[in-house]
Amino acid sequence: MSTSMVKGNPLKLMLQFALPLLIGNLLQQTYNIIDAAIVGQILGAKALASVGASSSVQFLVLGFCMGSCTGFGVPVAKYFGADDLEKMRNYIFNGAVLVAAIAVVVTGTCSILCPQILHLLSVPEDIFEGAYAYLIVIFLGIPFTLMYNYLSSVLRSVGDSRTPFIFLAFSACLNIFLDLFCIVVLKWGCAGAAIATILSQAISALLCLFFIMKKMELLWLKKPNRVINGSAMEELLLMGIPTGLQFSITAIGSMVMQSANNGLGSVCVSGFTAGMRIKQFAMCPFDAFGTAASVFCSQNLGAGQPERIRQGLRQSVAVAVGYGVLAGLVLIFGGRTLSMIFVSKDSVEVLDASAKYLRCMGYFYWSLGILNVCRMVTQGLGYSGRAVFSGVTEMLARTIVSLGFVGTFGFTAICFADQTAWVTACLYIAPTCLYCIRKSTEKLK
Repeated sequence: MSTSMVKGNPLKLMLQFALPLLIGNLLQQTYNIIDAAIVGQILGAKALASVGASSSVQFLVLGFCMGSCTGFGVPVAKYFGADDLEKMRNYIFNGAVLVAAIAVVVTGTCSILCPQILHLLSVPEDIFEGAYAYLIVIFLGIPFTLMYNYLSSVLRSVGDSRTPFIFLAFSACLNIFLDLFCIVVLKWGCAGAAIATILSQAISALLCLFFIMKKMELLWLKKPNRVINGSAMEELLLMGIPTGLQFSITAIGSMVMQSANNGLGSVCVSGFTAGMRIKQFAMCPFDAFGTAASVFCSQNLGAGQPERIRQGLRQSVAVAVGYGVLAGLVLIFGGRTLSMIFVSKDSVEVLDASAKYLRCMGYFYWSLGILNVCRMVTQGLGYSGRAVFSGVTEMLARTIVSLGFVGTFGFTAICFADQTAWVTACLYIAPTCLYCIRKSTEKLK
């Protein structure tokens, strides 16, 4: 069911939109956590390290795919807000063509280069085989990841965050069963965890497609809409590719950081993997608030209402920062306990490493509220190129800390790399977002 955000209380509308999205993100991270928990508890700490050793490159590749789909949804939201439905449908078709092209290129390239990628990450030999088995399956499943993210992005662009959540909830439950079946019954090891994840993602994508075909007449593409349009392709690429690159550029810094951490041994790799899973779970509300703010601002840009855009930014930042403070306290005081989800209490060194990573992160977790909301609003207003530069600042900060300080301070430097990147990016994106709102206001006038 579509929802317009151009009228009504901004905070209420954004929270209503964000709630299903938040629960969906939490469920998605839940089955990622279940993957890691089953692998760590049943197959052992080295298998957990195998699954986590390539997490940064997964973020780079899958982040580009998901970011591109998010960017392709921005013009759809804008024309929906402007009530130009025919143009909206034209953009949906052209976006689907671009997604198909990205699927072919990215899947083929990553699958062929998978061994070289793992060597580039300095994956230890004792976990290399498991890491390869896991990563190659994830790469082969990229078309399903793209399909789900594009369809859910289109649904969210017209104000429907509930439907993607329902399908994701179903697939999350299915993933738990598939994890146990593939790992415990079929004994497929690390590859089994990846197969369970990809199958669940594929089912989510097919359910979204079926729902649109049967229920969402607003999104039905008639013959005149199914035409490749040069100007539509150009606008979609100008929004989607920079947004995808923003995720990827951020991930390059994460790859440098993970490569430096992999060189510290499997204990640090296991501790980092456990901590990273918890971090990703705790980040879900930031993603939900940011996406809600982006869709809200895109629709109100199309409707020509700059004051609502400013109001939406203020309120979403306040909510996100408030959450960041509370989540940071949980990470500081409960990080070690949470890490026991993935690692047995006998693995004392791994638990120590994970707890330290989470504790150091907790002090600066609030900064993610500013970073995510301002970056997503900047994208939603059509300034995706400026938003990309916040990813560049994150990359540079992580790279400098990883290359310049890990050799001297070891795992302690790894524990402060993310926070350095977040604060640095905030110093750029917050004033940039305000500038973009001012420019958008001038254009509307």
